[in-house]
Amino acid sequence: MGGGKSENENPCLIGAGSPNMRTAGVGKMKEGTQNQRRALISINQNIMLQPCLINKRGFSGKDITCDKKSEMPKMLAEDYKIMGVEECDDDNKEVDVPLFVKHAEDFLDEIDRMDVDEMEEDVEDPILDIDSNDLEDPLAVVEYVDDIYAYYRKTEISSFVFPNYMDNQSDINEKMRAILIDWLIEVHYKFELMEETLFLTINIIDRFLEKQSVVRKKLQLVGITAMLLACKYEEVSVPIVEDFVLISDKAYTRKEVLDMEKLMVNTLQFNMSVPTPYVFMRRFLKAAQSDKKLERLSFFVIELCLVEYEMLKFPPSLLAAAAIYTAQCSLYQFKQWSKTSEWHTNYSEDQLWECSRLIVSLHQKAGAGKLTGVYKKYSSSKFGYAAKAEPARFLLTENFDK
Repeated sequence: MGGGKSENENPCLIGAGSPNMRTAGVGKMKEGTQNQRRALISINQNIMLQPCLINKRGFSGKDITCDKKSEMPKMLAEDYKIMGVEECDDDNKEVDVPLFVKHAEDFLDEIDRMDVDEMEEDVEDPILDIDSNDLEDPLAVVEYVDDIYAYYRKTEISSFVFPNYMDNQSDINEKMRAILIDWLIEVHYKFELMEETLFLTINIIDRFLEKQSVVRKKLQLVGITAMLLACKYEEVSVPIVEDFVLISDKAYTRKEVLDMEKLMVNTLQFNMSVPTPYVFMRRFLKAAQSDKKLERLSFFVIELCLVEYEMLKFPPSLLAAAAIYTAQCSLYQFKQWSKTSEWHTNYSEDQLWECSRLIVSLHQKAGAGKLTGVYKKYSSSKFGYAAKAEPARFLLTENFDK
């Protein structure tokens, strides 16, 4: 690599002359570089800054040969050009490659993969502590709440009503039961009773009919007496016996109501402390971080279940979880079940699938037919017109991933 070659013969040599010549040389070099420029995507990964031979003004006028052992002279940006390794001549093969540029597409792909990984980490659904805000509330009994609901889950099995008990009834059937409960829901609404009173009323009726045969003429008497017992257990201000006699259009006397009350409490062995779907609804709605809209819709669909004899085959906890899950699907129109809800209910989406599909079917036909007590109740402004919500029909066609 001597000085035998002229500046024109050696493409890697930048000649130093007068300032005008130097400027012209740079312009010529830039022009040549533009003609040879390639797209970034097609540049070989082995790219280097190649100063090659430099004859710079201010030195002795001799050509300076690039040597990996010698220190590289300080250069301006216009004193070098970017060139591929394969473009250097044989004389420049021993020059060290000072810079490698990674392929642009590989670099962007790596950034994309990092973004996806970060997004997946952000989307991870944590299990929330739903009792953290109630630590100072003595009525929330945070230190005992897990034990309480563990007890509820255990006792719901022992208080579970046999789902085919109507087979033992000779004079009444499931349709008569549905008519009775639909009417009692209207009575409950008229008396402005608490929600838990309604659920306990239905539980008392089913447990009593499971153990005692009743003629159809006495079925309404069983219903109003069960509500009287539930009011005594749950309410602060209890309706008197005469109120129930009047609401039944005086079909029964005061004595008949009191006699039925004695029969029912003895048959049930005075056991009124049973976990109904209501106690699970409150806990599971808290786990679902519900608002009023979700709460009203959840109670609407679960009250539809109270009327249907077919829904007795599901435990109260499963019925409550499925009602909330179905209500979420109705509101958002896609499957919604958080890790927090799954943790506190002990039910996965797969376990709720059968019950949820039945609830959607009940929701679809809620306003049709003769038994519309629940639909009318939740079509009022007091309950936020929850009955007008669109059913989650997609649950009837979609299959859950097993």
